[in-house]
Amino acid sequence: MSNSNVFIGSLDQGTTSTRFIIYDHNAKVVGSHQVEFTQFYPQAGWVEHDPTEILESARTCMTKAIEKATADGHDVEKGLKAIGITNQRETTVIWSKSTGAPLHNAIVWMDVRTTSICRKLEKELEGGRTHFVETCGLPISTYFSALKVLWLFENVEKVKKAVETGDALFGTIDSWLIWNLTGGVDGGLHVTDVSNASRTMLMNLKTLDWDKKALGELGIPSGILPKIVSNSEIIGKVTKGWPIVGIPIAGCLGDQHAAMVGQACGKGEAKSTYGTGAFILLNTGDQMINSTNGLLSTVAFKLGPNAPTNYALEGSIAIAGAAVQWLRDGLGLIGSASETEKLASEVDSTGGVYFVPAFNGLFAPWWRDDARGVCIGITRFTNKAHIARAVLESMCFQVKDVLDSMHKDASEVESKGKFLLRVDGGATVNNLLMQIQADILGNPVVRPADIETTALGAAYAAGLAVGVWKEEEIFSSVERMKISTTFNPILEDEKRKKKLESWCKAVSRTFDLADLSL
Repeated sequence: MSNSNVFIGSLDQGTTSTRFIIYDHNAKVVGSHQVEFTQFYPQAGWVEHDPTEILESARTCMTKAIEKATADGHDVEKGLKAIGITNQRETTVIWSKSTGAPLHNAIVWMDVRTTSICRKLEKELEGGRTHFVETCGLPISTYFSALKVLWLFENVEKVKKAVETGDALFGTIDSWLIWNLTGGVDGGLHVTDVSNASRTMLMNLKTLDWDKKALGELGIPSGILPKIVSNSEIIGKVTKGWPIVGIPIAGCLGDQHAAMVGQACGKGEAKSTYGTGAFILLNTGDQMINSTNGLLSTVAFKLGPNAPTNYALEGSIAIAGAAVQWLRDGLGLIGSASETEKLASEVDSTGGVYFVPAFNGLFAPWWRDDARGVCIGITRFTNKAHIARAVLESMCFQVKDVLDSMHKDASEVESKGKFLLRVDGGATVNNLLMQIQADILGNPVVRPADIETTALGAAYAAGLAVGVWKEEEIFSSVERMKISTTFNPILEDEKRKKKLESWCKAVSRTFDLADLSL
């Protein structure tokens, strides 16, 4: 379909902000709006969001983006064909079916309050920490939704009662948004997609349905769970009370899966998204690989009810861009995130300083929830520029750790020839960060012209479902490579090797620090 009056919307609900972006038929942005929302930290290691505030941020973004596009002469009201949704994964909401009200704040993916539940399950279940890996692809970890659901069952009276009376609905943020967009208490659709479901620790990766054995072992009733759909199909229509009444919701993907589609990652290709955390996924095609090196098996995407399922290996890094936010908000070393590049460029090395941002433990490939952040190698010579550069390097070292594990697990499916890493996300505007990443990897890093590939991927999925784009158009990488920026490594191999050894030493210093006295 090639028509200048055809538009696709993308609702991108992230960890710190919500955006609505409107694309034309050439996938060019014609209108967008972004709103930050409140982060709640009730206790050390706990992170929550207000689900109602998230809904209002979505409403505001839709309204403002349409106003901006219309002001620029685009007839979006008439030409909008569908919207796609992409969201922060694992973040858990339980709400009342009868009132529509959340029964507790959303528990965010990086929250670690479920540590004791994890330890208990590891002792009780036959397979220990890896009990669900074979069916669901995920180890028992504070990261995943099932553990957050159990915490809500055990600690929130309103949730307990609603589950007992059949009034409770569970969902990740996509489910919460879709239920409200399609009517809420007046017939709202309770659905999720395969990518978000694959991050709950409750979906069987082979059947793409809720795993009855896992539900039974964890004591989670199937009645609270949403229906699982593909990433690209007409799910329902937006109802009254929203700015785009009657428009189909035709795409839904977790944020990292949407980025894979936005980056057109085919079998054997990898991407890294740098946001609050960093998330590296390698498309393994129709082959589900069980990692022996600390990675997760997950669904990459399924672009239609009858489309083949693409699987992926994933390495998740809890703290990436969040470390820069900490430099700004926690230490006051910078006034804005954009200042980090200038500050870190004032020195040509970290001066022997290594920073490991294990604020809430370490995810892949270490999986140590007893780890805490360290900054080592500090001398009287150290200044704030060295610290800023060490923070940037910490993101790149963590990505390198994950990719090393990926190469070991997936050598059979990786693309032949020189490995290159596709990158996206807000932090990739930092050219110094991208050069450091190429140097630490020893491989090229490719940044697309449009770094916000998460929103683009959700738009592609929706457009595919309503015939705006064909799959071969989306996955044709020839044109996009022409307008990409490539960062090639310039660091000598011997120096890279020594830096990696020092990084591993720094990581080892983070272990067993969770019980340090206040």
